[in-house]
Amino acid sequence: MSITPRHQPQQAHPRPDAAPPAEPESEPSAVDQAPASTPVPESAPSVTEEPPAVASLEEVDEVIQLCVDFLQELLRHMGLKTRVRTRVEVTDPDEAPLYLLNIEGEDLSILIGRRGETLDAVQHLVRLYVNRHTHAWPRIEVDVENYKQRRARTLERLAINMADRAVREGRTVVLEAMPARERRLIHLALRDRDDVTTQSIGEGENRKVTIIPT
Repeated sequence: MSITPRHQPQQAHPRPDAAPPAEPESEPSAVDQAPASTPVPESAPSVTEEPPAVASLEEVDEVIQLCVDFLQELLRHMGLKTRVRTRVEVTDPDEAPLYLLNIEGEDLSILIGRRGETLDAVQHLVRLYVNRHTHAWPRIEVDVENYKQRRARTLERLAINMADRAVREGRTVVLEAMPARERRLIHLALRDRDDVTTQSIGEGENRKVTIIPT
């Protein structure tokens, strides 16, 4: 299901602080020995969100319009020439739709940042803006030139290679620190394997995934 919204002028938003340049999409490295720290559960989000409800066509159109208007105004203030492509995915008629927004243009590394941290911040701002106008928390994902898809494939390859190494060498492999979204991709990539298990250890920015042979 794809909806192309009308664009309406919105009130200008302040220009965000400059973001650090993005790093190349190189694979994260593995650490040879496991640290002694005890696994700590993933921290809960700071904002309490109600589960998204099934949306009507009018609500879908409103959410898309709000997302596009906010992004276009933000990008205009940043001096970036871009276009925003939208797509709505509904995998189950009883579930809320997923709103996918992909920003396209040239030299958009400033929107990605280190390991996608700036992109995550932009997505969070979009969700807050939509919530302020709709009092709901729809499922929204913002991407830049399909960066998240490319990064997900890189992490999946890394997870498989490091799991094979852990089994081959008979010892735990520790990956470098990653943001929560990337750690989750590692866990998902290996969840169906019987020869390894995964755990997250550490705290804050130093939280990382360990791959343990069984």
